[in-house]
Amino acid sequence: MDGASYRVVFEKGGVYLHTSAKKYQDPDSLIAGVIRVVEKDSDVLLHWAPVEEAGDSTQILFSKKDSSGGDSCPSEEEPTFDPGYEPDWAVISTVRPQPRHAEPTRGAEPSSPRGSWAFSVSLGELKSIRRSKPGLSWAYLVLVTQAGGSLPALHFHRGGTRALLRVLSRYLLLASSPQDSRLYLVFPHDSSALSNSFHHLQLFDQDSSNVVSRFLQDPYSTTFSSFSRVTNFFRGALQPHPEGAAPDLPPPPDDEPEPGFEVISCVELGPRPAVERAPPVTEVEWALHVGPEGRLQQVPELKNRIFSGGLSPGLRREAWKFLLGYLSWEGSAEEHKAHMRKKTDEYFRMKLQWKSVSPEQERRNSLLHGYRSLIERDVSRTDRTNKFYEGPENPGLGLLNDILLTYCMYHFDLGYVQGMSDLLSPILYVIQNEVDAFWCFCGFMELVQGNFEESQETMKRQLGQLLLLLRVLDPPLCDFLDSQDSGSLCFCFRWLLIWFKREFPFPDVLRLWEVLWTGLPGPNLHLLVACAILDMERDTLMLSGFGSNEILKHEAQSGRPGASLCGHNRNARACSVAHRGDPAFQLLM
Repeated sequence: MDGASYRVVFEKGGVYLHTSAKKYQDPDSLIAGVIRVVEKDSDVLLHWAPVEEAGDSTQILFSKKDSSGGDSCPSEEEPTFDPGYEPDWAVISTVRPQPRHAEPTRGAEPSSPRGSWAFSVSLGELKSIRRSKPGLSWAYLVLVTQAGGSLPALHFHRGGTRALLRVLSRYLLLASSPQDSRLYLVFPHDSSALSNSFHHLQLFDQDSSNVVSRFLQDPYSTTFSSFSRVTNFFRGALQPHPEGAAPDLPPPPDDEPEPGFEVISCVELGPRPAVERAPPVTEVEWALHVGPEGRLQQVPELKNRIFSGGLSPGLRREAWKFLLGYLSWEGSAEEHKAHMRKKTDEYFRMKLQWKSVSPEQERRNSLLHGYRSLIERDVSRTDRTNKFYEGPENPGLGLLNDILLTYCMYHFDLGYVQGMSDLLSPILYVIQNEVDAFWCFCGFMELVQGNFEESQETMKRQLGQLLLLLRVLDPPLCDFLDSQDSGSLCFCFRWLLIWFKREFPFPDVLRLWEVLWTGLPGPNLHLLVACAILDMERDTLMLSGFGSNEILKHEAQSGRPGASLCGHNRNARACSVAHRGDPAFQLLM
């Protein structure tokens, strides 16, 4: 090694690379090798080499980035391989062979074609480490560098992942990602990096530079208010171990050997408090909040009352206009009238845009024609059992159609997406005015617009947040869903997309929505409602032993998994769930 001093601090055999995309690997596609952690001069490196080269330490290739700016990662044109049996590998990991015709950048030339797979990386260049799902035949680790590339996935056929992580924790901080429990973020072992770690994890609203001192002064409150995403590895950073000693990793479960290591701290939440719902706000109580010139007074108190009790049916037509931002809470009665006249003119100008398009023009406008066809199809099957929409020539269906087409003119970029008719239907049912219902619908869409974006990033983020809550509230249920390949909570997708519109009876949906529209105690209360549904369905799911298909089928065929939760009890259950884990939920609220 060019005379440089080095010391091997960890070595493990039986670590394979899988170079085939086939689900069942043939022997020729498996490359056995040895993984080492090597201290070389002032650097620490992670090195893998195939077995025919691993016995000769002079063959270790320390291939760092070129000082000239070149990148040691293969180009995008090189072939990539997917391990095959786990679909999400296609996103997080690629195994890239080095070009066999090229000369090695550093070190000796490999003695065999398999030697071209050898790699070495400085621990300081690592960005994250992904571990395998529980229950596989063996565990694997995927290493991602700061440059964004993935090193070949390391398959530990004879175990050793926990031992390797134990050694790496001497030199690095490993923090569990709040979005993915199988992904560990890598940070250097120093106090400034620790503060940066908190910053990257977004655990604090304020500057995190004084996190360590605040934790030492008041560990209980700091932990429960902000550290719910931090792994036990941070405890090792705050309480340094003696020189040369590694922080202890939690022992693996008895029934889950090597693949099942876990480093996430669990917090005992205690018993769930009882929460009683208040009676709904009546017209008389609302009138007490109307002051001179028709301005509403003590608005925060009024919102709290709506949150705790909802609204009486006769008050909804007026109150929903405020909850959905159509009318200002601070405006006077005259200001509201002027605003509504202005919005009426604006609505009919937009409606005229699509009404004036001739059939010949529409044939040349595929986007508008597509919107019209999709809206007509969805409207024809939206809430047809509701008396307001039943019957073949119901005028309510025409209003749904016109409002949704006008929304396409209002929001060109988003247009119409399946599911929007479900959100408009209850609003039109309550408001019973085309113009007012349109602007109330626009206010609702401001809250959930991200649900309907093509990228689905908002839906993915919400499902990730729901999974995080479920891990805090009910780890056994979360483990069960993981074991049934339902840990992604895909069966909750429709719940979040249209805010439980098809999961509850129509009157309960009205009560639920007006409570959520208050924005109390935060914008993500709907995630706690989803937790309440899962809590109610918990025994059914776990005792039945449903697999992933059965879980999805159960939630779909039962039609309304939350139907037995009446409006009051459902909201009370969600509030009770929130109070039970309140400090952790502050991160989401």
